[in-house]
Amino acid sequence: MVDGIEVKLGQMVMVGFRGAEPAECDEFLRSLRDRPLAGVWLTDNDSPMGYTHGNIRSPEQVRRLTADLQRAAAVPLFISIDAEGGQTIRLKERYGFARFASPRDLGERNDPAFTRAEARRLAGTLKECGINFNFAPVLDVNRNPANPIIAAKGRSFSPDAAVVARHAAEFIEAHHEAGILCAGKHFPGHGSSTTDSHKGAVDVTDTWDDVELLPYRHLIQRGVLDAVLTAHVRLRQLDPHLPATLSEKIVTGLLREQLGFDGLVFTDDLNMGAIQSNYTLEQSVELCVQAGADVLVHANVMAYDRDIARRTVAILQQLVESGRLGEARVDRSYQRVMRLKRRLGLL
Repeated sequence: MVDGIEVKLGQMVMVGFRGAEPAECDEFLRSLRDRPLAGVWLTDNDSPMGYTHGNIRSPEQVRRLTADLQRAAAVPLFISIDAEGGQTIRLKERYGFARFASPRDLGERNDPAFTRAEARRLAGTLKECGINFNFAPVLDVNRNPANPIIAAKGRSFSPDAAVVARHAAEFIEAHHEAGILCAGKHFPGHGSSTTDSHKGAVDVTDTWDDVELLPYRHLIQRGVLDAVLTAHVRLRQLDPHLPATLSEKIVTGLLREQLGFDGLVFTDDLNMGAIQSNYTLEQSVELCVQAGADVLVHANVMAYDRDIARRTVAILQQLVESGRLGEARVDRSYQRVMRLKRRLGLL
């Protein structure tokens, strides 16, 4: 049976939600039956945007929650998380999880075998918890040691793009061994920025260099890059008007056409200040799909909207009905999502 347009549009949306136990998120669980989504994004109580009502309290609780999510879903879910290692990981020691080395630590050690072993240990933890998609590794090249959101948090493997590419490949392949998919981020490069896109607009026009594309080229050629997550950065030499997430010139022109990437493209969180402070939801949704994004991500942290999935699908539906979003375009994203869900054995 061919899925209807409503189901296909739902597979273009991923959201975060509040609650760690079924009683705390019962409404959201019930909504998954009526409104199939691409997936969910799990977080703990800490966010670069402040405190949130997280989904993580212990390993046992996360296992129960992910099982409940999959049972509730009409279409099996990508269950995603940020698990880079070091500071940027939602499965923290205080919840009973092991510590994992940061990308910076791994890059400075520069032992690919050790990186693979550490990533294998991390991926095994995700697998045990029922998480099947890691929004990692960071492919940003550490070009600005004063960068407040990348360098300051040890999220980049190295200032050397070749080292980033080498260790990112080990990280991804270790996840594949465990049956976990990965999304490289933040395309086309956040490592040279001087400000944080969680808080507002970021412009890397004067600091970005095309060497930052090397990790993407390497992983695409190697055939291991499942997905890419875009950056909310302005790069005026590529697009004088729009940040990368909303830019057809960058997502389709550069990533798809020039680099030859045919995997899944996720937006970074559309709740972040760089987008939410400058565009309405209707504007950001339309621009994202025009740019070429497959899955629109709403982490739903600070400006929490329990209706965000329905609202986003409704906007997509209106775009289809008005002719501004073609069904063939929807189907391309849908098929990319389904292809990866089949790889995970979800379908």
